[in-house]
Amino acid sequence: MWTSPGLWLAATFIISQQICGISTGDLSDDRTLNSILLATKYGHPPTQYDVVTEDGYILAVYRLPGKGRIPVLLVHGFMDSSDTFLIRGNTSLAIYLANKGYDVWLANTRGNRYSRRHKTLNPDKDPAFWQFSFHEMGYYDLPAVIDTILNETGAKNVTAIGHSQGNTIFYVLGSERKEYNSKINVLLALAPIAFLQNVQGPLGTVIKSEPVISGLIKTVRVNELLGDNTALGIALHSTCSVPVLGYTKCAYGLIFPFVGSDPTELEPDFFQNVAKRFPAGGSGQSLLHFLQVGHRKKFAQYDYGSATNKKIYNSSEPPLYRLDRVTMLVALYAAANDGFSTVADVDLLRQLLAKVVYYLLNPLPLCNHADYVWGRTANVYLYPYLDIILNIYNRL
Repeated sequence: MWTSPGLWLAATFIISQQICGISTGDLSDDRTLNSILLATKYGHPPTQYDVVTEDGYILAVYRLPGKGRIPVLLVHGFMDSSDTFLIRGNTSLAIYLANKGYDVWLANTRGNRYSRRHKTLNPDKDPAFWQFSFHEMGYYDLPAVIDTILNETGAKNVTAIGHSQGNTIFYVLGSERKEYNSKINVLLALAPIAFLQNVQGPLGTVIKSEPVISGLIKTVRVNELLGDNTALGIALHSTCSVPVLGYTKCAYGLIFPFVGSDPTELEPDFFQNVAKRFPAGGSGQSLLHFLQVGHRKKFAQYDYGSATNKKIYNSSEPPLYRLDRVTMLVALYAAANDGFSTVADVDLLRQLLAKVVYYLLNPLPLCNHADYVWGRTANVYLYPYLDIILNIYNRL
């Protein structure tokens, strides 16, 4: 299924009429609220599940109960958390879906502020806790979360909405644990990432420098990256949340150069909310894995170096993820101004996935990588296109 010219023109006209002057309200009181308090404030007190993975990580998963027969699972991106789907208040994606009656579930992958726990490993003392990347999130985290949802609801499958890394890990899941393809009703992939070989700008430069960065991170032994209690994480949260100065230094100096500039969708007052919560922490190995994907131009498992690769993979090269094994239905949502998920890289993914049922190149020319979750008017220019797929594959 593809978008028709008529639908495109009609939606674009409606957007152009509605977007000017739209207000999402004053969200300044939300800056200190966690996911539970945010969901509660906006009318959906959540239930928390502590989901234990096969390899011992304890993940916080939140449920905003609804009447939908097929639960909807939202999965955040790199260094992010469930907060990202709630911080826009009534116009945030989780609240929007909950208000419509969907049974909404919010995942937190290993290592972020809500899932910094393990049955035996101490994240503050055991470097082994941080030896993971998006591979383990797809191989261990998603199965544990999905099985919990299906056991709790009695549903046969889940509808998934992933942002950035939040859909990358579904490709890992479908490739490496094929039995889970049938447990996904449909995946709505926002800013899809499997390839990073056409990235330009500062991120492109970083990717080209992957061997140097990899060596540096391993030399200084960066385990936890940008966590709430790390020196760099504290510095970023403190600096970026300062009015005016933080917006100039962090939004214009850091975020826009990497994700694509769209200041009208990430206004200064709201940016203080973002700065309090992002980044939410993760592992240095996760960053290196993404840089390897871009530098090697292959969507493959983590490269430990030829000697260790032979022990783990029985090959000097890490194996490729078999995207032809990803047989779940996938809807791809791309944007021309996305600095991470470029249209060219999404096209590569689109050619290799087995069942792409929908593709949208966002009609707003400035839509960037962050707008899918933080955009001021995402409820106007994005959610109607999500509703198209939800109305077809996940009727309430």
